Amino acid sequence: MREIVLDTETTGLDPNDGHRIVEIGCVELFNHMPTGRVFHRHVNPERDMPEDAYAVHGLSAEFLANHPPFAVHVEEFLEFVGDGKLIIHNAEFDIKFLNAELRRLGKEPLRCEVEDTLTLARRRFPGAQASLDALCRRFAIDLSARSKHGALLDCELLAAVYLELIGGRQPGLDFVDDGILVEGVLTVSRPTRPARPHEASVEELAAHAAMLLLLKQPIWLAEA
Repeated sequence: MREIVLDTETTGLDPNDGHRIVEIGCVELFNHMPTGRVFHRHVNPERDMPEDAYAVHGLSAEFLANHPPFAVHVEEFLEFVGDGKLIIHNAEFDIKFLNAELRRLGKEPLRCEVEDTLTLARRRFPGAQASLDALCRRFAIDLSARSKHGALLDCELLAAVYLELIGGRQPGLDFVDDGILVEGVLTVSRPTRPARPHEASVEELAAHAAMLLLLKQPIWLAEA
């Protein structure tokens, strides 16, 4: 099962107000485990950077001016996502921005299946804080590198949070480390192990008989 953990950073809260994407991060999962494949791009928003947005992610208009606009990245982004299931925290926000960028280029909106980890967290922990920071603290996931929001770092943190939200990794049960991925199919070799003997030895039978002789009035010999 292929999944894509996705996060964006933007110039503001609503693309309908002219705000744009400035960073995209994606982390690929297979059977819920990171494969090592990532997609990460800074994006020139072709507009100014509001101070409140800069305070969140630290990406200045001057820095982003040296990077290509979304139009340059779009095909590579769509190819990376493919038909994978998207894992997003507060998915409505990111999907709205991505579809606005696609619409601006005359492309179809994303039609991937989407899992919103914010919804998952609220369902599992009703009434508790459900921000990415709060969930990392709940699951003891290291936040020391997150001084500001960053799309790729947030994806890596969210991948760890998502794994915990769906039950956590059970060592020895996922078989990923023992398998070989060929054309999307995980094949796993299993060594043949001889059956373990369960029959009692002569010494064990003798010890059992000796123990029975020590019992006084055992219940299985009691008169009805």
